[in-house]
Amino acid sequence: MLTLLADEPHFILIDKPAGQSFHREGEKRGVLELLREQTGVGELHAVHRLDQLTSGLLLVAKGAEAAAEFGQLFAQRQIRKYYLALSDRAPGKKQGTLSGDMEKGRNGSWRLLQSRQDPAVTQFFTAGVGNGQRAFVVRPLTGRTHQIRVALKALGSPILGDARYGGSEADRGYLHAYALEFSLGDTHYRYACPPREGEHWHSPGGQLAFGRFAEPWCLAWPRT
Repeated sequence: MLTLLADEPHFILIDKPAGQSFHREGEKRGVLELLREQTGVGELHAVHRLDQLTSGLLLVAKGAEAAAEFGQLFAQRQIRKYYLALSDRAPGKKQGTLSGDMEKGRNGSWRLLQSRQDPAVTQFFTAGVGNGQRAFVVRPLTGRTHQIRVALKALGSPILGDARYGGSEADRGYLHAYALEFSLGDTHYRYACPPREGEHWHSPGGQLAFGRFAEPWCLAWPRT
């Protein structure tokens, strides 16, 4: 059963578990199918997606009109998303913005290019949290497939547990959609949800990451 964090007139917000695919895979049902069965709401629309390895906040619109509104908000970068990640490798720099076109390879993986015709844009901060690990808070300004995973690999810090992009072996992929902020109609919404699954999230380093990248700090990021 999926964890519902909010059930509003125009949307549902869930905490997607790591390992849960967004789409059906064989006999294993995808997020929307599970959510329709669980809530009894038939007309649910995806407005963004999370990779299978990624846990955390996932918005689903109720009805086509709400989906169109969310589509506009995403297109105008009016929905602010923040992710937490762990890596066991130091990055080339500690904060900044990565921008570049993304190209898909033959094996289904993506890579970041130097060109910027239609770039993926990712902002990040990082800090050491002990035991050779680094915590990242990441804000994607665009919404490309595998964007954050590719960005951290390009920095030299592939996500812990992300075997596709060269991350060290772990019990899960350590990428979590942590916080969301947006306005819909006259109502402003803010949500933050720490990860529940993963031994490294519950280690002293993982807990230190939450202390450094807590909700007020995260949501105070410049609204560009």
